[in-house]
Amino acid sequence: MPIATPEQYRAMLDAAQKGSYAYPAINVTSLTTINGALKAFSDAKSDGIIQISTGGGEFASGLSVKNAAFGAIVLAEACHLLAEKHNVLIALHTDHCHPEKVESFLKPLLQASRERVAAGKGPLFQSHMFDGSVVDLKENLTISKELLKECADLGIILEVEAGCVGGEEDGHDTSGLPAEKLYTTPEDMLEVYEALQPIGRFLFAATFGNVHGAYKPGAVKLKPSILRDGQKAVTDKHGAAAEMDLVFHGGSGTSSEDLQETLDYGVVKMNIDTDTQYAFTRPIVTHICSNIEGVLKIDGEVGNKKHYDPRSYLKKGEQGLCDRMKQACDELRSSGKTIFGTV
Repeated sequence: MPIATPEQYRAMLDAAQKGSYAYPAINVTSLTTINGALKAFSDAKSDGIIQISTGGGEFASGLSVKNAAFGAIVLAEACHLLAEKHNVLIALHTDHCHPEKVESFLKPLLQASRERVAAGKGPLFQSHMFDGSVVDLKENLTISKELLKECADLGIILEVEAGCVGGEEDGHDTSGLPAEKLYTTPEDMLEVYEALQPIGRFLFAATFGNVHGAYKPGAVKLKPSILRDGQKAVTDKHGAAAEMDLVFHGGSGTSSEDLQETLDYGVVKMNIDTDTQYAFTRPIVTHICSNIEGVLKIDGEVGNKKHYDPRSYLKKGEQGLCDRMKQACDELRSSGKTIFGTV
């Protein structure tokens, strides 16, 4: 089954770490964006990660419901069915969950996985993110340890963050933070490893100047060497096997040189959202503008149903997203890298 089992997900991360490549992790909000992502991974012959944010879950639940956890469950169950038609492995993940949303978002999703496991199925998601970067590191790790215990019992991996990603995403704005908050220290990385490693497997979103949002190339000042130095602090003390699985957030506008460098320092997952939102929307806008009279029924005319039928332009959005994701697979070196059928 192409939705990875917990064992297969671990094997995916091991393969990426060993091969110095990373999986694109795309935020989805609908069946159309899910299908675009699945097509991209299939076309690229790349395993990959599909993820859902709190805002994406709320959107998917509809205007009448507006329940992030419920919407995330709907999207995840759809992924489980749709992925069966593809021959690559897909892991399901949830994006930034801040402390105030743990009870309303993360806990219900863990319960959904418990119910699936009790019914003889795999967990609903293969990993979740707890973003404790908004509190001090001590409190962050206290909550992270409790959540990791719950995740580990279900075979689920927990992603954590220390240091803050700048900019704004899903209504959470950190654009006013002082610059030093955007860089995780080697001491922080060592503390995270020593706190979490005994409990279970985790992904670590260490920050090195990352910023959410859209930026021109060169506008974001990344310091990938921070990842190198942090990994060295951990492996110098605990051995080579302690190298952590790192996550790259806020990558829009990143130069190819910086991107390639992070892969050599243990980045195995890179979040893709801003760029795929644009890639999805641009062809839709082109369709609307090119067929404006048919879409808007201008001057009392009847318009053209073929042009305002949502399927006519959503298909173009799906393909635009797909094309951008295939580019991400190439840039992250995951194209042609699938362990489907071998594990």
